Amino acid sequence: MRPFIVAGNWKMNKTLEEGLTLVREVLARFERTPPNTTVVFAVPCPLLQAISEVLRERQGFYLAAQNCHHEEQGAYTGEVSAAMLVSVGAQYVILGHSERRQYFRETHEQLARKVTVALRHNLTPIFCCGEPLAVRERNHHLPYVARQLRASLFHLSETDLRRVVIAYEPVWAIGTGKTASSAQAQEMHAAIRQLVAKRYSSETAQAIPILYGGSCNAQNASQLFQQPDVDGGLIGGASLRADEFSAIICAARST
Repeated sequence: MRPFIVAGNWKMNKTLEEGLTLVREVLARFERTPPNTTVVFAVPCPLLQAISEVLRERQGFYLAAQNCHHEEQGAYTGEVSAAMLVSVGAQYVILGHSERRQYFRETHEQLARKVTVALRHNLTPIFCCGEPLAVRERNHHLPYVARQLRASLFHLSETDLRRVVIAYEPVWAIGTGKTASSAQAQEMHAAIRQLVAKRYSSETAQAIPILYGGSCNAQNASQLFQQPDVDGGLIGGASLRADEFSAIICAARST
């Protein structure tokens, strides 16, 4: 059975004290995570170590960074390496988020290198893919996402690909209040799984969690999570409120 993952991406939000308060409020609502559910907090780098210490004794709750550099070390002022992230307690790392692609011009080649270096340091990549509105309106969304996956993930061995989490984020639904319908989400998730099966094997395709990320909230989470190829969510704004994020975690329990 694939793990069900609810990952909260805080983006550039929360001071240290605010972040600690939020994590503690979520933890207070759960003695443990729902069965077969993994909860991930993807927090800004300055908060990683302190939040790692809060999560250390809580089974089922994990810590993610929001990015890492594609080199091991060097003269890259302001950047953070995979080894640094591991040293402060991160177990996951988000790679290829649409905001990184758009604002920082991250390329397929860079992302492929980031995935490789993350796996080398035993970080689990949450690899993001997804199409902008113009591509969706031209009905080119399936080949667009397929190109992203082929270019940045399909250099991996089958064993290494099984260590990756894929997150589909329709760019037109991020922070806009729009959400892909459950049918649209299922269509893309099924297409991703079929693509992986064709390149690797059906066993590997069935083993990889594919998350939905695109204005997922407490009101629509349950319907999205009921889709057979949706294995959880990469949650943005709703992860910044303990009650909302907790409700999404509970929606995972009901699926």
